[in-house]
Amino acid sequence: MEFKTVVFYCLAAILVYAALRVITARHPVVAVLHLILAFFSAGGVWALLQAEFLAIGIILIYVGAVMVLLLFVVMMLDINVDRLREKFWRYLPLGAIVGAVMLFELGAVLSANYMGVALSDAPQMAADGSNTKELARLLVSEHAYPFILAAVILLVATIAAVVLTHRGKKPSKAKDPAEQIRVRAADRVRVLQMPAEGKD
Repeated sequence: MEFKTVVFYCLAAILVYAALRVITARHPVVAVLHLILAFFSAGGVWALLQAEFLAIGIILIYVGAVMVLLLFVVMMLDINVDRLREKFWRYLPLGAIVGAVMLFELGAVLSANYMGVALSDAPQMAADGSNTKELARLLVSEHAYPFILAAVILLVATIAAVVLTHRGKKPSKAKDPAEQIRVRAADRVRVLQMPAEGKD
């Protein structure tokens, strides 16, 4: 057995274990940490398949940004785990059906023939080729307009998020030192003359 195959089976075993712990962990923080481990293992599998762009993307984007943000949200929220698990058995049949469909699709992909197209008939890349370079060439040539449209949509979504969360200019509490120096005692202190009270 080749070393590459051994590494693949190790990463696949870690990925399956982490995925199972995501849905079986009782504490949400533990589930998020196992999801980060699952993403790392998936990135390793992508790297073994010579899909460097996807491997780096899943680690930088999902682990470096999305999962860290999700971890902070989960840690800051006071989540009642017992209340979340009350309706677990109600949705179990639907989850089982979706899981069975996903297993069927995974088996179809792993088989040598999927939708009548053999995997061996797929176009192969040259030994000195680069997946990242080929992907970049496709994005700026054949798929330039969808790529620009996606960038514009993301930009509009970012601006909309800023506009929706903006609450106007907050009043500043800063003091002007020159104005404080020009203050006179007569402006701040007022002496009151009150008549003395006589004793009865």
